[in-house]
Formats: sequence, C-alpha cells, structure tokens
Amino acid sequence: MSSTPHDRSRTATADGAPRDLQDHIARLEAKGLLTRIDRPINKDTELHPLARWQFQGGLHEDQRRAFLFTNVVDGDGQTYDIPVLIGGLAASPEIYATGLGLPVEQIGKAWTEAIAEPVPPVMVEQAPCQEVVISGDTLKEKGLSRLPVPVSTPGFDAAPYLTATLCVTKDPESGVQNMGTYRAALKSENRLGVRMASRLSGAGGYLHWEKYRAKGEKMPCAIVLGCAPAVLFTGPQKLQIDQDEMAVAGGLMRAPVEVVRCKTIDLVVPADAEIVIEGLIDTDALEPEGPFGESHGHIALEDYNMSMHVTAITMKKKPVFVSIISQVTPSESSVLKKVAYEPLYLEHLSKVMGVRGIKRVVMHEPLTNLRKVIFLQFARGTQQAEVWRGLQGAATLQAQCGKLVIAVSEDINPENADAIFWSLAYRSDFTHDLHVTPYRTSGHGPKSGRAPLESTLLIDATLKHAMPPLALPKEQYMTAARKIWEELKLPSLTPQPPWHGYHLGDWDKRWDEYADAATSGGWRETGERTWANRRGGVKPETPVRDASGGHGE
Repeated sequence: MSSTPHDRSRTATADGAPRDLQDHIARLEAKGLLTRIDRPINKDTELHPLARWQFQGGLHEDQRRAFLFTNVVDGDGQTYDIPVLIGGLAASPEIYATGLGLPVEQIGKAWTEAIAEPVPPVMVEQAPCQEVVISGDTLKEKGLSRLPVPVSTPGFDAAPYLTATLCVTKDPESGVQNMGTYRAALKSENRLGVRMASRLSGAGGYLHWEKYRAKGEKMPCAIVLGCAPAVLFTGPQKLQIDQDEMAVAGGLMRAPVEVVRCKTIDLVVPADAEIVIEGLIDTDALEPEGPFGESHGHIALEDYNMSMHVTAITMKKKPVFVSIISQVTPSESSVLKKVAYEPLYLEHLSKVMGVRGIKRVVMHEPLTNLRKVIFLQFARGTQQAEVWRGLQGAATLQAQCGKLVIAVSEDINPENADAIFWSLAYRSDFTHDLHVTPYRTSGHGPKSGRAPLESTLLIDATLKHAMPPLALPKEQYMTAARKIWEELKLPSLTPQPPWHGYHLGDWDKRWDEYADAATSGGWRETGERTWANRRGGVKPETPVRDASGGHGE
C-alpha cells in the first residue's frame, strides 16, 4: 500500500467508475434509474415495504429503480437529516453496471480481470469520511440512533439492521484485511449485534474472530456504510480468504482505492465512505441476535452472535445512508451476487476446468435464493462426458452453491423454468441422466428441523439424439404474422422463446417439399405422392421410414 496526500482528482477513474456513492447517485439520476421520494416515509414501517414492491409487484427488472428517501422519520416522531438510498446498488443489472461505469455485458470480464490483476490501495492522511467524528460521551448519549437505520422486515425483525455493510477486519497473523457484507442489529447507542457466518465457505471475518478469540483479544472491526460501488460489490463476492478485497476493488475501478486509517482502531477504510462505524468485537461471549429476514428467504431466528462495542462513528458532513433489499429473492441482494457469480462460474468451467461446449451459467433467482439451483447451457452435440464434468464442477466450486444442477442444450433458455421442465420431460431418462451425491453441507438456509448435511442432484437434460422439429410455425411465418398483429393494434407482444419452430435433427427433405406445397396450395400433389406409396401389411402408426428401409418414396 502506497501513501499519498489526499487529491480529489485521483479518485475519478479515467474510464468512468464512480468515485463514491454520491457520484453514483448522480449518474443513476442522470440515467433515469433513480426516484427521489420527498414525502415523509417511516423508516421502520414503510421504507423497505415500499421499495420491496418493485420485486413483488410483477415489474420486469429493467423497470426497477433506486429510491432516495430525503424525508425519513420513525415511529417515535424523530426526523433524520441523512437521506436513505435503497435499491441503489443492484435493484437491476443496469444499476449494478452503472456502479462500475460499464455496460452490463462487461461485468463478468471486469470481475475476472480485477481478480487476476488487483490494484493495491493508496493511503491518504485526510478523508471525507472523517469530516465528522462522534466518540466519547457524545457517542454514548446519541450515537447509532442518529443514523436512519431501517427495519428491513417489519413485523418480524427484532431491530433496525445495517444491511449494505462492508465489515472490515484484519487477520492478526498475516495483517491482510477482509471485507464482508454481514448484518448488524442496533442494540444500544454504542453497541451492535453482528452476525458473521460460521458455516463452511462462510465469512472471512469469522475466521479472523476465531484467531482473536484464541489470543484472548477483542477484534477490531470497521463497518463501512456507503462508498464507491466497486468497493461495496466486493463484500458479497466470494474471493479467496487471503485476498485483499480493497485491491480487487481497485481492479474493478481501474484505479487504486484511496484509504484512510480509522480514528480509534488499526484498520483502513475507503476515504470516500459516507459513514464508518468503528469498534471492537467481544471474543469471550456472545449475545442473542435476531430474528431477521435473511437472503435465503426465511426469517433467521434468534441466535447467539457477536457484540460490537462502537468506539467512534465517522462520516461526511452530508452523508447518504445506504440500505439493501434482501430477504426473499429476487432482491437487490440476489442481483448483487447473480451478475458477478454467473460469469465467474462460466470462467471457472470453461477456462480453469476446460469444459468443452459450455455456453452459459444461470443461477435460478426467484424464491430459491440463487445459490441452490444452477443451470448450465451446452452447445448442441457436446459429449456427455463434458456435460458431466460441467455438472460436477458447478456443484463443487462453492460449498454453498449447486444443490441442484441441470444441464440443457443451447436451444433451451435457462432463464425460463417452463423451458427447463420441457427439457427434463423430453430429453432426460432419470435412470441414466440423474446422479445424487451425498454429504453436501446444507449451506445458507433456515435452521428449523434441518440436518447439517444434504445431497446434490445432477441432471443431464441435454439433447442426446436427433428429434423432430419444434411444433410451431417457422420463423418467417411468425415474423410476418407479427407485423399483421401490430397493424391490427392488438395487445402488445413480448415474445418468449421458443416462439417459432426449428429443426432438431430428425427430418427428411421430402417433408420440406410437403410443407412448401401446403403453404402454396399444393397439398393435392402431396396427396397424389402419398397415395402412390400406399402399402399393405403394416400396422397403423408405423413410421414410413421403417417400412421403406429409410426411404419414404
């Protein structure tokens, strides 16, 4: 990490990644991707439900918006002078891409390059995130309650929760920092209840906590609330435990992230952060935390988790508080993962494992929590051995992902569940094309009645032999008919594949002649040809090719 005086011009990346959250907000607004809500909104009962409707109300993802609430109140009548941004990180892939200053289709490439070529951060002495410092008696009297922290799942959550967090911790042995997105419940003016996943493939911060506990020391932790989206995006991403996310964020931004040392603990945080909560986490005892609506789609019930004693809150003079829509998927939380995980899975299968024929990886989002169900799309004619290598690779890349992995051919849209069922129904024989492997960790999910281990289900639903064409009119006829539809001003169409017929390998050129004759009024000639080919001694529904030695005429 290098050191340089704070120079605002350095933080504006040459190729367009926002330098901080407020730069990002301005870009969203300029693109028409942000809605300002100026009327009073209760952060504890109205804010999250209002933003949630764009996921539960049947809107297409390109209709989702970021919301900036500028007049936030609570049930006690308190008003807040800090606006709240929700949906501003990843309500849609377009919003996420805006945070990187890139088109949506370049997100995967950006992640691959950032991980391969990280850019170390640079240290500055003065930072916007420390323009205001709250500590000591002021913190005890009015600390966390001055922040407009929403209740995420009104009616179930036990407290307002910090959700769009970057929890910064440091390995006490190597000195490498980790940044993870962990929930934190408000407990008092200067105490938080922090949950860091302890399961296999869980939180890097938890591994640090274990080391501090072994040393009999409290663990320093800084919770960053709002900064450059590229930095925030590293929190939910699953990187190697010993990889510094701040350097990967620099790779995403194509420029070093400016960082500053915290005021009360030995950690560094993004200099352009909106708000930073500094503190020490107990390692000798845990306290009850929860319930809270979790990203697996169920309420996480009360568990013993970590107590963090806040030592300081630092912020900009005019900060923006950021919250995230999580809980049932699709959600902002699932979009954050989906747009980054899918290209990384494809990169792993195609480049690291060298699986031939793999074209797409799609993680199923609605309700299933993204991690559980994965679809792999393969080129037609891919050898079955390669399909199975892909299935096994996808199921084992991350312990928490791939309970059910299904392979389909390239004519199947893996984002269309109906198409997946169609492929399963007609292209898989469950005696040969299904494999169950035991001893999988149960991963991220509700704990009620759940065993610690479960199984993995792999299914090859690819096209394994030639089949007749799909029974829809050919493309040219559907296209011509659509023009008539539009001329008649009938209801607007949103074509869903498959919307026209196409060949799947089992066809004879003679049948093209029949079809051409049918569309040009020549069906009588076809009748004459078939009459000439009459045959006795065959059973009804005998294929003509079978009775004719492979030839119809």
